[in-house]
Amino acid sequence: MAESSRLPMETTVTIPAEAETLSATLAIPEHPRGVVLFSHGSGSSRFSPRNRYVAEFLQQLGLATVLLDLLTPQEENQDLRTGQWRFDIDLLGGRLVLAADWLHQDERTAKLPLGLFGASTGAAAALVAAAERPQNIAAVVSRGGRPDLAGNALPHVKAPTLLIVGGQDLAVLDLNREALKRLDVEKKLEIIPGATHLFEEPGALLQVARRAGEWFDQYLVKPGAIEAA
Repeated sequence: MAESSRLPMETTVTIPAEAETLSATLAIPEHPRGVVLFSHGSGSSRFSPRNRYVAEFLQQLGLATVLLDLLTPQEENQDLRTGQWRFDIDLLGGRLVLAADWLHQDERTAKLPLGLFGASTGAAAALVAAAERPQNIAAVVSRGGRPDLAGNALPHVKAPTLLIVGGQDLAVLDLNREALKRLDVEKKLEIIPGATHLFEEPGALLQVARRAGEWFDQYLVKPGAIEAA
């Protein structure tokens, strides 16, 4: 995987989601080999420093990235007070599907293979979207995710799926092991030794980014993707 020190410019885009409009940050390298749509976890947003770190790593590998707000500003404010939306996986997964559809229609990304990167509850939304759009989603990566919350969608996921969990995130690790059993697809559980849920330990998030990059390089990028783009 070739890396470049130059990061692409970011563009703020709006994505229609039925009666609402979602904001996202789009970054496209000069010769994109694919595009990765990020699905953040509860209480977070497209400005999550951890997801932005991974996104910038992927951009250096030639992948376009889309950091998406799954909730509107009004919904985010309400969720901070009540927690009403953060575990509504059907809603979050549905909005991720709409964002994926938008990427397949937008001329900047329409010809690029699409992968999903989900964190925490956003991982469940990513798996729900992958199950609903098996023909469009080429690969999925989960960081400290709650894939168990995808429920009955798990056996219907067709995209190769990587689950990354911190070795000290014991409760989430158990949930990922159980979810892994229900995935009937190319799959892998990667454990980052010594890491906790937010991968705040020195070097832990870099290991996440590297493993995600390797997974997308293997399963997302296809021969001829540069020429097709």
